[in-house]
Amino acid sequence: MNNVRYVYGLTSALLVGGAAVSLMTGHPAGAQVAQNDSSVMSDVVPRAGAPSSFADLTEQLQPAVVNIATRQRVEVTRNPFAGTPFAELFNRRRGGQQQQQQPQTREAQSLGSGFIISADGFVVTNNHVVTPNNRATLEEITVTMPDGTEYEAELIGSDAQSDLAVLKINAQRTFPFVKFGDSAATRVGEWVVAIGNPFGLGGTVTSGIVSAVYRNTGQGGAYDRYIQTDASINRGNSGGPLFDMQGNVIGINNAIFSPSGGSVGIGFAIPSEIAAPIVDQLKEGMEIERGFLGVGLEPMSDDLADSLGLARNRGEIIQSVQDDSAAAEAGLRPGDIVTEINGNEVTSEQTVSFLVANLSPGTSVPITVLREGREVAVTATLGRRPSEEELLQSQQTFDPESEEPMNPEETDSTIAEKLGLQVLAMTPQIARSLGVDEGTSGLVIGQVDPNSDAGTKGLRRGDIILSAQYNPVTTVEELRGAIAAAETEGRDAVLLRIQRRGQPPRFLPVRLR
Repeated sequence: MNNVRYVYGLTSALLVGGAAVSLMTGHPAGAQVAQNDSSVMSDVVPRAGAPSSFADLTEQLQPAVVNIATRQRVEVTRNPFAGTPFAELFNRRRGGQQQQQQPQTREAQSLGSGFIISADGFVVTNNHVVTPNNRATLEEITVTMPDGTEYEAELIGSDAQSDLAVLKINAQRTFPFVKFGDSAATRVGEWVVAIGNPFGLGGTVTSGIVSAVYRNTGQGGAYDRYIQTDASINRGNSGGPLFDMQGNVIGINNAIFSPSGGSVGIGFAIPSEIAAPIVDQLKEGMEIERGFLGVGLEPMSDDLADSLGLARNRGEIIQSVQDDSAAAEAGLRPGDIVTEINGNEVTSEQTVSFLVANLSPGTSVPITVLREGREVAVTATLGRRPSEEELLQSQQTFDPESEEPMNPEETDSTIAEKLGLQVLAMTPQIARSLGVDEGTSGLVIGQVDPNSDAGTKGLRRGDIILSAQYNPVTTVEELRGAIAAAETEGRDAVLLRIQRRGQPPRFLPVRLR
């Protein structure tokens, strides 16, 4: 399973290069005909056995498959902390005068696939195809039709947790489109066709069978639940459609398992039964709200099952319970084995995260757990699931004794250049690791340039900046603003109030560079 986790993470990035779009026309020979006209389909695809050819089906569906390209502006520094931390970033001088590092930008691009779901040009793709990375700004989305016609598109809505996004083509015309099918009716062994933009090659068609349904890859999360196929999927297929033999989209190509980086016959697609309701909400510009229990979970392993005398592949053990969460209020405890949620048995294919995420916040949910060998029933009123960014932040830990450099992408170049400090926002988890009250507000120093004035005056990792120029600072933007105000007023230093563990707060002036 460790190998699966490693490769899966790798291949998610591999697929960012491509996206497939399916189009339906309002004309008698469009993609919609391939789906809805049973008389046509009976001529195209044999009802039993392997199809004699995919050509007629492909001809009707391929006009609905488009390429998606994005243009992004990425902020970079001339020297992103190369070599020893801060050494080169802060000590470039010419003729005895300090040379300031100014942020620069570069242009980045991504390629993907998608499919049109309405005649007026709504397009479905993966969120990671159109969402910029850290420090990047999305500037333009271009959708290219199979005939080479290009259109600008607008991002209507995106959802990181399900990795789905909806675009709208900016054009007044009728587009060919396709519709979602019922992935719940999909069976292992059925034929499927994938159309997309692998390696930027444009409309490419591959075929295969459904290798597994509801495949759990071990990555965790609410949507670790895929259709597995051996149809060839590569970089650039991400966001493209996986069709059944009736021309319906039963999956959205998302990732591959690949030790080599290329297709080895194990691809994963988001099932349409999961995607379609989310797409409908994104299309309407709605925010996706999901239920949240507030527990840390681990699936049942053979050793865990043996130690407790339980059946394998059934249930998940609660490792932690968040304070003030729905789980805490319901009385759930670490060590409880969750066996049933809302009348549904918990299995590897139907995890607690999946079952809860598909319920609305505020829903009262009956939960069955095994506690010290006894079956216990509780009812939890679900909270609202935080965003992925909030979840990562809540899980963030901070070691004040660590000497590992911070990621340059997670630092603010202005603060680093002017004060010689790398800082990050305070969280309850970081506060606990520093031994201060969880309600403490401020910015935590993650790294100090020893050659800066801050370094000379003894500031160090783990110190907390409470205020700047007597104004509280709780965000990077507030500290950056204090620096800008000091420069505007012609000041050569900024007065910081510093909190160090075990010591009273003190004011410390730090010279600007």
